[in-house]
Amino acid sequence: MKSFSILGATLLGLLTPVAIAAAIPAEVAELAPFTPKRGGLEERQSPATCINVGHTATTRHCWAPGFTSSTDMYTSWPNTGVIRSYNLRIENTTCNPDGAGSRVCMLINGRYPGPTIVADWGDTIRVTVRNLLQSNGTSIHWHGFRMLNKNIQDGVNGITECALAPGDFKTYEFQATEYGTTWYHSHFSHQYGDGVVGTVIVNGPATANYDVDLGVMPITDWYYKTAYQAASIAFQNGQAGLGPPVGDNILINGTAKNAAGGGAWNNVAIQAGKRYRLRLVNTAVDTNMVVNLDGHPFQVIATDFVPINPYNTTHLQIGIGQRYDVIITANQTAGNYWFRAVADGLCQSRNAREGRAIFTYQGQTVADPTSTAPAIPFTACVDPVTSPKIAKNVPSTTFAAQAKNLPIAFGPVAANGNTVLWTINGTSMIIDPGKPTIKYVADGNNNFPQSYNVVEVPSTSSSTWTYWVVQQAVGAPPIAHPIHLHGHDSYILGAGDGQFNVATHLSQLRFTNPPRRDVTQLKGNGWLVLAYPTDNPGAWLMHCHIAFHVGMGLSVQFLERKQSINLPAAGSEWYNNCNNWAAYKAGTTDVWPQDDSGLKKRWPPLIEGGSKFKLD
Repeated sequence: MKSFSILGATLLGLLTPVAIAAAIPAEVAELAPFTPKRGGLEERQSPATCINVGHTATTRHCWAPGFTSSTDMYTSWPNTGVIRSYNLRIENTTCNPDGAGSRVCMLINGRYPGPTIVADWGDTIRVTVRNLLQSNGTSIHWHGFRMLNKNIQDGVNGITECALAPGDFKTYEFQATEYGTTWYHSHFSHQYGDGVVGTVIVNGPATANYDVDLGVMPITDWYYKTAYQAASIAFQNGQAGLGPPVGDNILINGTAKNAAGGGAWNNVAIQAGKRYRLRLVNTAVDTNMVVNLDGHPFQVIATDFVPINPYNTTHLQIGIGQRYDVIITANQTAGNYWFRAVADGLCQSRNAREGRAIFTYQGQTVADPTSTAPAIPFTACVDPVTSPKIAKNVPSTTFAAQAKNLPIAFGPVAANGNTVLWTINGTSMIIDPGKPTIKYVADGNNNFPQSYNVVEVPSTSSSTWTYWVVQQAVGAPPIAHPIHLHGHDSYILGAGDGQFNVATHLSQLRFTNPPRRDVTQLKGNGWLVLAYPTDNPGAWLMHCHIAFHVGMGLSVQFLERKQSINLPAAGSEWYNNCNNWAAYKAGTTDVWPQDDSGLKKRWPPLIEGGSKFKLD
């Protein structure tokens, strides 16, 4: 059995940034624990470059000469010349994160969650992924990164690359043109639910001041079955009109106590009077969360990769894939306080347990808190209407003529043998991990299989906008969907109940500095209106981030300005990976199905064992 390690009893602190002028690559094998250092950002800020920004902004607002939280990072970013290099090994092993018993897992570098990747705004991130799984392909998606003009680095097998065969390796390389908090995860089958997941910090300016960065706090549901087994049950239940299996626990930073009292709560040490930045990420398979820290309100400074004008709240509703950067002030009576994460029933999420962690004031003995939680507000499973720090407006005059509908439905699909599946735009997505969309584009082949659910986005230039009405079809189950768009931030023009009608709802839409983020909640029995500029050529996936839903087809891909996509070079690693996948596929009669957050190869899977299906 391989050893299993949690990231530690306390969260990781802020990595002291490298000076912007550094030109020598900073090579690291993988992240080592680091110690929070007060003043890390202040030391790199020059008052001469941050004039008249006000007292509370003179520390965190500034970053480097010419770059502050007021810089439009869609168009400008530092070019540091620094390369942050990591090596990730994906292996079969076992793990026991809440003490309830070991089960089969797939871990990165023997850890759960995997290593936190840390870079500064403008650095280049270089990650070599080695697939040491014996019976699974894989790919790693860099969630939320724009990948400007680097579509083939997005990490979605079957769309932007071929799956990585057992024994093969791939190096992803891209510039961190945005800053904030995010995560990376497998985009092959349900692997991220079995442990192929980690977090990312891109250091940069902030829209409010704080003293210490506590690092990332990933929150996830946990199943005592494997994610593959849970997905198989979800599929079978779906055929009978039933819901998916309920998660057995909620882990915070990779750990929790189980119902029998075993395991351990994650513990975070804080000091009275200090202000702390905490980076929250929902990395769950099937659970939207509501989180709070007893007695300590959140000052919210970023949603996904978008800096916002700060606001205060006692609770946050966090959809799967979403991130919130918050500041907490340690101003309560010294002691222990519960951090809580509960499944949001208003999003139709369920879990057998409440996730918890303990925040302990310096000088106090760690113990189960006696703190009480304030009443959970009515979230209605909708995202807060935030105000992005960098104001961006959306053209409104062409909306009525250009907006396209994307209906979401659930039921028997004739093209799939009347199997009950999710569909979007009338199709349940099924791709081939060995024949990605980008290969079709590179070959000049426009005959995309219908099951690839390719929508070519009309565009004449990078300034062309596209508008999409994501609509729950009449009769679809009233289930909320966290909708994730690759390659762009969605400009959220509006959301509501029932059926969208331009004549009725156009006046309710927000075209002046609407909220932006890359995961947006679609209400059950509701509609969601999104827009984005077509300034990033590529094949970009949009999907529900509930793994059981996307595994049953709830995905569409936007083919954007295909004539301008930067395609892989002949003989490159990209083609070598495709050749290696083809050789692997030819040499085996069984492969593990790709049916998650990644997409699937085909349905139905072999139900017995919920693990494999036979290739033709």
